[in-house]
Amino acid sequence: MIKVNKRYFKEGWKDWKREFFKYKYFILIFLAIIGIASYLDYLSGTYVSAARVADVPDLILDNIRPYDFSFLFVYGYLALVFLLFLYPLIFHISKLHKVIGQFSVLIALRSFFIIFTHLQTPLDAIHASFPWPFQGLYFLNDLFFSGHVAVSFLGFLLYKENKIKYVFLIGAILMGIAVLGMHQHYSIDVFAAFFITYGSYKIGRFLFKRIKPVF
Repeated sequence: MIKVNKRYFKEGWKDWKREFFKYKYFILIFLAIIGIASYLDYLSGTYVSAARVADVPDLILDNIRPYDFSFLFVYGYLALVFLLFLYPLIFHISKLHKVIGQFSVLIALRSFFIIFTHLQTPLDAIHASFPWPFQGLYFLNDLFFSGHVAVSFLGFLLYKENKIKYVFLIGAILMGIAVLGMHQHYSIDVFAAFFITYGSYKIGRFLFKRIKPVF
């Protein structure tokens, strides 16, 4: 049994390396793209954190008190982000650049949405702290649309042919509950995230469909 397992993993490792070297240039290019998208996200987040913004009423938030879901907000979200990339990295390396590309489109699209939507984080919001390497993920007033919900739902769309999609779908729902419960987002930020993410996914498929043979 041990010999069979060793042979299985040895063959799997060979297949992984072959696929990696086959798509390495795609992966490198899309890593550069995600770097650009992340920088746009940083610029837009910095801008809205300092911009003049408005606090508005919200039907749901006005009728529930804030609840502290900080652990879910921080570590649940980070776990979903890691899983988004870790799954193809281990099991489907040939699709890794597709995931990176779709994530980049979503982040870049969101960076443009938030700079044109000057809403203030609700005054009674419970604020959470990300661990040091990820502190740049958290800004004030970057509300429309919810990144927590959008990234999770993107995982559902990307892996809709695999059972892991249910992890991301449940994650998207939990992220929506967390950001609303903590008063970190308005209701429209959460509900719109599902529709805009689907649109972003379609845009990504259109942009990348000419890249053969993987898309």
